Amino acid sequence: MKLAVLFSGGKDSSLALHKVLKRGDDVKFLLNVFPKNEDSFMFHKQDFGLLEAQVERLGIEMISVESEGRKEEELDDLRKLIGKIKDDVEGIVVGGIASSYQGTRIEKICGEFGLEFVAPILDYESEKLWEELLAEGFEVVMIKIASDGIGKEWLGRVIDREAFGELKNLAEKYKFRLDFEGGEAESCVLNMPGYSKRIEIDFEIESEGEFRHFMRGVRVR
Repeated sequence: MKLAVLFSGGKDSSLALHKVLKRGDDVKFLLNVFPKNEDSFMFHKQDFGLLEAQVERLGIEMISVESEGRKEEELDDLRKLIGKIKDDVEGIVVGGIASSYQGTRIEKICGEFGLEFVAPILDYESEKLWEELLAEGFEVVMIKIASDGIGKEWLGRVIDREAFGELKNLAEKYKFRLDFEGGEAESCVLNMPGYSKRIEIDFEIESEGEFRHFMRGVRVR
């Protein structure tokens, strides 16, 4: 099937991309809505230079549009983006796990254009998600933290099996979701199957109060 993947560079959209490629689908485009708003209702935001490095290593064409990130208005930005490639693909892939807010809205837009809505990791439990990421060799780091129990020292730390064990213990203690579907953190992927080479980064940390920490000034090398 000819597909476009809604791609943020985070763990979920990256795993969804990997799964459709692994089953033999033809991914024509990566679609990215880049919100100006740090806390978009719909879309994950990361450093755009880092996103471009991911796309370069994947070797798949990306089409990106900037959005103000306002609730519901973001959908019009996505609709315009999908409208650009609707005649070249048969379906749109999303990396949603449990977000009915996002999934139902994107599925509706797909229906408007007669495209299949493809959600390969929908309803994944947190531990299943991480087990698949780790088994497939993904190197995931947090780029934003917004939760009690996850300190700023986690920014940029690759979540390997040891780190995942620590994170699981913290999740049990502080009652946050391990898959970050509650907005506890945002992630990016420094390496995964299909990358031409691993991404190396330098960065600074910016904090807003005790529980909000951001990766800033990212430099790819």
